[in-house]
Amino acid sequence: MKRRTLLGLSGAMLAASGVAGWTLTRHGEQPVLLSARNDQEGRHYAVGYRLDGSQMFATPVAERCHDVYPHPYLPLAVFVGRRPSRESYLIDSRDGRLLQVLASPPNRHFYGHGVFHKDGEWFYTTENDTTDAGRGVLGVYRLEGRQLVRVDEHPTHGIGPHQLLWMPDNETLVVANGGIRTEADSREMMNLAAMEPSLVLLRRDGTLISKEQLPEQMNSVRHLAVAADGTIVSGQQYVGDPMDRVPLLAIKRPGQPFQHFPLGETQRQIMNQYTASLAIHDALRLLAVTAPRGNKVFIWNLDSAELRQEVHLPDCAGVAAVAEGFVVSSGQGRCRLFDCRGERIASTPLELPAGLWDNHLRVV
Repeated sequence: MKRRTLLGLSGAMLAASGVAGWTLTRHGEQPVLLSARNDQEGRHYAVGYRLDGSQMFATPVAERCHDVYPHPYLPLAVFVGRRPSRESYLIDSRDGRLLQVLASPPNRHFYGHGVFHKDGEWFYTTENDTTDAGRGVLGVYRLEGRQLVRVDEHPTHGIGPHQLLWMPDNETLVVANGGIRTEADSREMMNLAAMEPSLVLLRRDGTLISKEQLPEQMNSVRHLAVAADGTIVSGQQYVGDPMDRVPLLAIKRPGQPFQHFPLGETQRQIMNQYTASLAIHDALRLLAVTAPRGNKVFIWNLDSAELRQEVHLPDCAGVAAVAEGFVVSSGQGRCRLFDCRGERIASTPLELPAGLWDNHLRVV
């Protein structure tokens, strides 16, 4: 069964996103892994698991979520509604208490991603202006006690924004504008002949720093990874002719333009016009990308673009950097740890629930 069909029926479970210095261990307190999932009946949950597979919480929510972003120092996390959701959820990450149903304002809906600022006071989301369908909006929310209050918005300077992340200065945002116009409550693509995908850098106040585009108009910029040196890598979804030969990864190194990442033709074909999640391991200078349509996990040297590993993993989904290398989840099988510290990359199954994992993974 194809990934999108499978997740549409069964939703997502949980996997891991790492922080520097975290070593997978069976001793001591386990990190809490956060994600969204559905059960077999299609009910939606915000969930937390320890690495050993023990469940911390499974909080019922009304709408399916996409990404989840933890607060930098408080036990809070926002589970962001999947496009075109009108709800997101502020959760106590210790026990799963639902602290707030965050409703999008009139004529807006969420695009599945958000980020907390490093000071913990501000939260930003990508949103759609439904009065001007597809116009990207950066929603600005302030944390007041245990509630997020929407106080402002800024344009994302593009259509259909998806993931956003902080640059290393923690004051500049990079936004992947997918370029696809959708109607208010639909995922139907309305402007394929006039798409405008772009990679945008902007300040927190919405001031545009730069806007760059790839040569292929129908190569939708979707997901991102940012290295500590400011290198940005984006994963694309190509919505044109399936037979077109279009690179699906792009890179913007410091001081250089946004351009295609050197991608072998064999790898491009395997991706089948779709990439899911990306992660950069700063210490090892590695880039990992999942390609669920091709059932492959790819790991490259970020500096040389040398392909280090290509691993078959059915319906591979989320990926995150940890001390040893990367954790990768699967929509159909076991989650795996890829230890990248030696000359050869070793893969080990993890004691987490198998299957039904979605694209985005966080750890607290």
